[in-house]
Order: sequence, then C-alpha cells, then structure tokens
Amino acid sequence: MSTSDLRCFFHPQSIAVIGASESPEKLGHEILKNLVEGGFPGAIYPINPKTERILGLTCFTNVKEIPDAVDLAVVIIPSRFVPQAIQDCGEKHVKGAIIVTGGFSEAGDEGEALQNEVARIAKEYDVRLIGPNCQGVNNPYHPLCASWPLLTQKGRVAVISQSGTVGAAMMDWFSVEELGVSSFVSLGNRADVSELDLMEYFEEDPNTSVIAIYLEGTKDAERFQKILGRVTKPVVILKAGRTPGGKVAAESHTKSLAGADAIYSSIFQRNDVCRAETIQDFYDFAKGLAYLNPPDGNRILFVTTSGGAAILATDAAEQEGLEVPPLPKELADQLEGIIPPHAIRGNPLDLTGDANAKMFQEVIQRARPHFDTVGIIFGDPVLDASTVVTPHQNELVMFLGGAEVEREEKLKMHHAGIPVFPTPERGIRALSHLIPPSMKGQKAKHTFPAAEGKSQMSLSQCFRFLEGKGFDCIVSRSADSPGKAAHVAHQLGLPVAVKIDSPHILHKSDVGGVKLNILSAQDVRATYDRMLSGIQEKHPEATLDGVVVSAMASPGLEVILGMNRDEQFGPMVMFGLGGITVELFRDVSLRLLPIDRDDALEMIHEIKAAPLLKGYRGQQKIDVEALADALLNLAQIAQDHPDIVEIDLNPVFAYPEGLVVVDARILKA
Repeated sequence: MSTSDLRCFFHPQSIAVIGASESPEKLGHEILKNLVEGGFPGAIYPINPKTERILGLTCFTNVKEIPDAVDLAVVIIPSRFVPQAIQDCGEKHVKGAIIVTGGFSEAGDEGEALQNEVARIAKEYDVRLIGPNCQGVNNPYHPLCASWPLLTQKGRVAVISQSGTVGAAMMDWFSVEELGVSSFVSLGNRADVSELDLMEYFEEDPNTSVIAIYLEGTKDAERFQKILGRVTKPVVILKAGRTPGGKVAAESHTKSLAGADAIYSSIFQRNDVCRAETIQDFYDFAKGLAYLNPPDGNRILFVTTSGGAAILATDAAEQEGLEVPPLPKELADQLEGIIPPHAIRGNPLDLTGDANAKMFQEVIQRARPHFDTVGIIFGDPVLDASTVVTPHQNELVMFLGGAEVEREEKLKMHHAGIPVFPTPERGIRALSHLIPPSMKGQKAKHTFPAAEGKSQMSLSQCFRFLEGKGFDCIVSRSADSPGKAAHVAHQLGLPVAVKIDSPHILHKSDVGGVKLNILSAQDVRATYDRMLSGIQEKHPEATLDGVVVSAMASPGLEVILGMNRDEQFGPMVMFGLGGITVELFRDVSLRLLPIDRDDALEMIHEIKAAPLLKGYRGQQKIDVEALADALLNLAQIAQDHPDIVEIDLNPVFAYPEGLVVVDARILKA
C-alpha cells in the first residue's frame, strides 16, 4: 500500500459533503461551514436532496450527479444509508471517504455487520475510508478542515487520534496557543485507514516534524513494530487501556484489542517512542519535541524573577536526572553591573522583581556558552519578553503569573516558533524527553529527614536498649578478642554472623563490617582480625568496641521499621520493605506522631510490597499485628526519649508469628 493513496484525504481538489445541512446545530452544517471558512481551495459540493443551496453552494441529490470529478467525500448521514452512499462514491470514482457517522462496530453486533458491509463495498470500488465514527480530517497546509473545531494555523505536529474528543482537545490547545498542527486525523473505528498507514504517510510529509498518536490498541502487532522501527521522526503516544478496567473500556470504545500494557511499554522503549501518561503530557511532549532543539547535555541554569518557581524548576529538573550545577565564577563576574546587587548569584539565578527584558537578554547571552540549557522563568509580567528569546537556541521558556502581558508575549513567541510552558514542571518534563537516558544523571528522590552530626549507640548498646523496650532481638554476644568471638560462636551454635561494634560506623556493610554465615570457629577468628584491621586502616578515627557475634536468623520477610525526629514536624515512624532494597526502592510509608493501631496497620498495608505480607504466591502470611505492635512501640520510645533522633531497625525478619530485629542503629542528639 502506497502512502500516495492517502493524499486524497489531505490534498483533494474537490469535496462532496454527503449529509450537508441547513441547520446550524447539525454536524452536516458545521463541517460544510468549516470547509468554506477554512479556505478550502477546491470545489465543494453539498449533497442534500431537500434543498437547493446551503451557504451559497449549489446542492446535489446524489454524489453521482456532480458533473465534475470528486476526490473526497465526507459522509454525515444515518448509518443505515452509509453503504449505499459509499457505493455511489465508488461508482463516481471518488478516491476517499471520511465517515463521521456513528452507529457501527462501537454499537454492537448489528453495527459491526453494517461496518463490515461498508468496508466490503469500499474495497470493491477501491475507495479508501477514514472512520466510521470519527471526527474527520484537518490539513491547514492545503487548507482543508473536514472536522471541528476550525483550526487554520499551520504547525509541525501531526495528531492522530482513535478518540475524537481527545483529538479535539489537542486541536483546541494548539489553536488557542496559535501553534497549529501539520494535520489532524480522527480515526474512529478504523474500518480501513489506521494509525499505521498514517504513521507512514506523515513520515514522508514535509510539514510534519512530530507524530502524536492517541492509541487504544493496534490491529496489526507485527506491522506496528516494523513501522515504529522505521519511522525517523519523533513519535509521541498516549496509550489508553493501561489498567484492566481501562483495557475493557478501550475494547468497547473502538472494538480494538487494547493489548497488554507492559508489552506496549516494552515496544515503546525499544523504539524510542515518547510515552505520555496524560493528555497534558501528550500535548507538552509533542510541543517540546516539535519546537525545542535537543540539548548537548543535561546541565541547566535557571534564570528567574520568581524564587518559588525556580525551586519548583530545580526539583523537577533533578527528579528528571538533569543537573543544576553552581553558577561558574567566570559567569558571575561577567554579570557584575548587569544584575542588581541584591540578586541571588547562584543556580537558580534570581534576578528578583527588578528584572526587565533587557536584563534578561544580557544574562541569557552570557549564560548560553556555560550551560546545555538556559531555563528562563518569567515569573511576573515582563514586557517585551518575546524579544529576548531566540528560536533554535538552548533555551527553555516558562512564563507564569504574567496575566495579560504573558498571554500577549506567549503568542508572539509561538509565532516565532519558540514554545512556552505554563509551569516549570511541564517545561522540564518536555525538555527531559529530548535528552537520551545515557546523558542524564541519577533521578533525585524525595529527601528523608537527616540526622547528621548526632551520636550513635554501638550495636551491642542498641540491642540492650531495644530488648529493654520489649523488642525481640537476634541472640547476640559482644566479643573484644578473636578468642572470645570464637567462644561465643560455639555457645550460640554455628553458623553465626559477625558485625563490627562501633558508635562511629553508621553503615557497617559499606566498610566491610558485616560477615554472615560463618561456619567454623577458625573463620570467626580470622574474620575478627580481618574486620578490625581493615576498618582501623580506613577509619583510624573510629572507636572500635570489638564485634557482635549473632545467631543466624531463620529466613523470613525482611522489613524495615524506623523512627526519625524532624526538626520542624517532630517524630515520625516508618515501615517498609527492608534489607538493601530500602535504599534502592524506597518502598516505605511514613506517619507523623501520634499514631494509633489503625494508623500502624494502614501504614503496613499501603506499601507496594504489601501483597508479600498476605502470603503471596504460596508464601506464609506475616504477623501484621506484631508489626503494628513494633510501630506503636517505636512511637512510645519517641515520646519517652526526646534525646533519640533516629532509630533504624533493618533488617527485621517478620514471620507468621512475631518478628526479630537482626540489625539496628540508634542516634541521639
């Protein structure tokens, strides 16, 4: 199938509107009016047997009565009459038909049979179809608006949508912001032309820079993958039907198989498809990819008049793996005399409310060579803001809080091909999709309350304290010599674990201070010597109180329980998946005190790994009541001991009956 077969939908020389209406509230009138007012350059033929003229155009009773050739038909009549209308088009040698009418496969078995009949007739007469049950086609470059709303602004994004409403929302946003589109196609039920045909067409379309697709499912999985692998232009996809309920809704909406979402995600990742999670992202990502230049790296400087917006921008940047490095001294020196003395010379570079367009321009020009992207935040009404930014430069423009000035300046920038984003978060997310993952840094995570500069109990002290508060701790003994360590190991029974006992070592495993499953007394002696000498060499300032020799705990579910005292909000307790995964996944829940048992149980069940507590895949159920007791116990310790600022119990092995603390850290003010 050649993409030239689809030119009739975007570059027809003549159009017949089958179902044109005199009534302004009917689609047959609105689409005819949009064709006329949109400036369609060819002949327009209304088909309506009940009237002679509509909008000054001569009507015909049937498409076959038109004396001249017809390239495209727009069909807006009741579904039961559509098969005959398509046959009439075939006999007239019409190349393509857009069937706006609904009541086909989306309406049940009878409608599906009717759709199959329409498709059969169209194939017999070599008439290409878009629809049925669709919102039409718009190509501002022809111009041709066989759709609604009327959009005439030329742009760079081709919007393909299996939903008319989602597509109309995109068209409305592109229209309001005066960015326009290269084309819009509402696919509806896809009796013939599909998103696959259109991806190939827009890949060759010189007016299209980005292909944006709202997708509920594809009917040809093999071809879908092949085309994604061949397309060189950026593709943005908003894939609906991600959840089980959404999948069912998508299948009933367009009678297409939505498919397993994880498979789609894998296909998108393999083919560098930009996946949007919301309609807002769908718009922003398409806009960014169409109008922003890919930066050379991930270093960004924020130049702002709003400190708050700049903080939000910094958060968003670091969460996307972008680097917000300090302001270079060379640049700071160059800005002397340009920015006010009270401006904050850092990154973000806060020009304060005194900034005007000229100041922004001089700062931007000097900053460009030092950063991959200059994030410009017009946080107030800044007159002539559009004059200080440049198309195709390493600039990301965010304008908020500018009222009428913002609206006027934003449109001027859009006319110049410079995209403007209404919030820092939306701008950063759009920019992020232009930067390959290999160029990004590690995505920043939300911070946890810190407890730096505090004193730490040794491990043996922690165990004694916790046991005094009612916690079951792993059976352990302290040892201050290799021989005593071996003796304790015999008492506990091999195998054992050996851990460094020091108030100055926060993370024992990071410095080689943990050895598990030691099987012989000889190995216990060797471990003692090797552990202490290695740590003394690397950390000569640390006080070492020997080791703690512990029995090996029976296998159980590793969880973490903790308490942290924030300077502003006070103590909170934490529960989550434990072991080394706590830093990797941060699958934890937090609660500020006070808490009761209901709060504790709610915390336990809200982590992502909560199914593991219920006996997932045949595993034993965990004693959640014992976990709740432990959280309430930590809350009581926080109340009774205001000098304790942090408690980390990790790992804690949870069992069908009870739990045991295997390692612990307690910090005091």
